[in-house]
Order: sequence, then structure tokens, then C-alpha cells
Amino acid sequence: MRADLAVIGLGHLGLPLAQAATAAHLQTIGYDPDPHTVAELTAGRPPGGAGGGAAQPEPGAGPPSAAGLRRMLAGGFRATTDPAVLGRVRTAVICAPTLLGADRSLDLTAVGDAARTLADHLRPHTTVLLESTVYPGTTEDFLRPILEAGSGLRAGRDFHLAYSPSRVDPGNRAFGYANTPKVIGGLTPACTEAAAACYGRFADKVVRARGPREAEAVKVLESNYRHVNIALVNEMAIFCHDIGVDLWDVVRCAETKPFGFQAFRPGPGVGGPGVAVDPGHLGYPGRTIGYPLRMVELAQEVNGRMPRYVTQRCTTLLNEHGKSARGARVLLLGVSYKPDVADQTSTPAREIASRLQELGAQLSFHDPYVPRWRVLGRTVPRAESPYEAAAEADLTVLLQQHRTYDLQGLAAKAQLLLDTRGASPAGTAHRL
Repeated sequence: MRADLAVIGLGHLGLPLAQAATAAHLQTIGYDPDPHTVAELTAGRPPGGAGGGAAQPEPGAGPPSAAGLRRMLAGGFRATTDPAVLGRVRTAVICAPTLLGADRSLDLTAVGDAARTLADHLRPHTTVLLESTVYPGTTEDFLRPILEAGSGLRAGRDFHLAYSPSRVDPGNRAFGYANTPKVIGGLTPACTEAAAACYGRFADKVVRARGPREAEAVKVLESNYRHVNIALVNEMAIFCHDIGVDLWDVVRCAETKPFGFQAFRPGPGVGGPGVAVDPGHLGYPGRTIGYPLRMVELAQEVNGRMPRYVTQRCTTLLNEHGKSARGARVLLLGVSYKPDVADQTSTPAREIASRLQELGAQLSFHDPYVPRWRVLGRTVPRAESPYEAAAEADLTVLLQQHRTYDLQGLAAKAQLLLDTRGASPAGTAHRL
């Protein structure tokens, strides 16, 4: 029996897509080459999720909780490591991860592997989409040749090919797959319409781009917009601290402007899978514009300095209270990359912790969604109660403002509190 949809890659992009499609009663199959991932999903356990008795993340647009996964399985979703299922689907969506390499270029290895697997089983009239973060031109110049060479079919004639940027925002209660518009750019108008017909079954609105390159550039713009604006407010945070100005009050007032301003808030760094994309770096053979996007490079530099700045603020606060970082008891609260999720991808908490460890601090941590945490090869002790731990620590550092934290209570208990998110009541903590 042919299935409606195959999701290739069951990570932070693929699982939310599979969940939305299953909820809309599409017959959905998930393919992943990792047997552990498939085994966990089949058993109703989100791979890499909270587990271990930790609190489940709040409902949102990200990967499903254990309860959400059980509903998916009851709705007919199946995960498999058997690539043969890819030959029995109407639509296949590649959601392979594309992380940054050492040279700051996107690593397309997983996308290439997924494409070759799909090509071996690709049948005529199938609609193929790519959702991974890639450079403009990847769908046509990288993905298309692999699919055509492996299948003997021609894109735009024998099968449909399109790109749709993922807009998953884990933990977002307001926007999920249904009410977040889906941008689609097909190789041909017919490719676009075939993809729109699939996504239109579980997305309220479909936006048609001129082509795959335009759709790919949408993802570049959206990712870089986030990084550049966070970098701006991070620089403002350092500037305002140096001149004795309350940045959080500045942002509060500025966001009352009804036009020309969108509020961003500073933090200890930028994490998550939504990496800044600079097409000036070599993405794949023969594809480079020969110059960098200067704003993106500068934003990356600014945001990359924030963990070091937070560490400096920690040592300064300890010194001001007569204590050295060496031997100081430091409690880190919230080590995931964003509120109310378990995902620790590129979390700045890891660099902050490693720097504090190198200075000789005695670290502990608490995160309602992370039961175990290792830094520099060592397990960091987990506090059972953040409030009791804050009372005992020389310094408590709020790195992530999970909803479960009573920040007023934490501020009252902590001997010394550095709030990197501006989430605690005014005057109760030292803010970034």
C-alpha cells in the first residue's frame, strides 16, 4: 500500500512534520538510518528527549513529547530503518541535519546520504521536498543530480522536486505547523503545486515562492535576521551595563513603538539548530560567491563572545563579594538552548560551564528537562531542588527561564543571582 508521506530524518525537523501530518490523518512513515532512534520512537519514547523522570517539555511546535508520540503511533505513524518503504510513498520530505563544519560551512553529508537512499527507491510521480537548512541552489545543484543519477528519473518531468524552509519553533505555544505559513518553491510550477497539495492538508496557508532558490534564500534571511538582531541587543547589553543603564527597561520602553521596531532580548549566547548561514563560505564544490556576508560574520562574532562575557560577569560579581572563582560554588539554572525544551544543541551553557570549570569553580546545575549533563568529559552534579541549591551556592546563574522556575522565590533564596535573561523581578538580581 502506498503511504501519503515519508519523512526522512526523524530529528528536530522531521518529527514535528511527521506529527503534524499524522494529526491531519495522512498515512505517514518515518525513515531514519539510526536503529536506536527508530527503536525509541517505536517504543513511544522521544529519542534524546527528557526521559529519566525529568519533566516533559510544554506542548509546542517542536518534537513531540512522550504523550504526543503515543498519539502519533495510535494515529498510524510508523518509524523504520527499511529504505524500501520510500518506494511506496506519494511524497518524501528530506529533513536531514545540516550542522556547521569547522570552517563555518554547512555540512551537507546527511542530506547527500538521504538523497542517495531515496534515489535507490524513487518511483515516477513522487513529490520530493527538502526542508533542511541549505544554501540557495542546493536543491537544484546538489540534490537534483543525486536523485536523477540514482533513480534514472528526471526532476520536473518524472518526479516533482521542491524546497520548503522549516519553521519549527520548539516550545512555541502560539504557532505550530498548522498556523505557520509554509513557503514552497518548486523546480517547475507543477512541482510547486504538487508540494502545495501535500502541505495544504495540514498547513492553513501555503506561500508559493518563485522557485527553489528563492525558498532556500527565505531560510537564509530568517536565520540571519534572528542572529543579527540578537547580536545588536547583546552589544547593547554590554554597552548599557558599562554606562549604568538598565537595558531591560530600555527594551520595555522601545517595544511600545508600534512601527519600525521588533523587540529582541539579550542572553548568554545563541544556541539551537537554527545556525547563521553565510553563503560566502564554501557550501559544496563549485558553489561560493567569493565574499562573506559581513553582517552575518559580525553577528556571529558578537554572539560567540557572549559566553566569555557571562563568565567575566560571574568572576566580577564573586570578587565584589569577596570571593574567588576558584573553589566558588556556582549553580547553573537551565542548560537547554531555549525555554521549556530539552534540546541542548549548541547551548551557550556548555561553554560557560567549561570556562567556569577551568577557573576552578565547583559547578552544579538544574534543568527540569535535562536529567544528566556532562561538560569537558565530566558529569556535572544535578541539584534536586533549585531553591535549596541556590541558598547554598555562592553564585546562581540563570541561563534559561523555564516556566517552572519561580524567579521571585529563587531571587529570595540565592546568595547572589546573575540573571542573563532579564526574567527576574527588577531589583532582585544582577542582570546581564
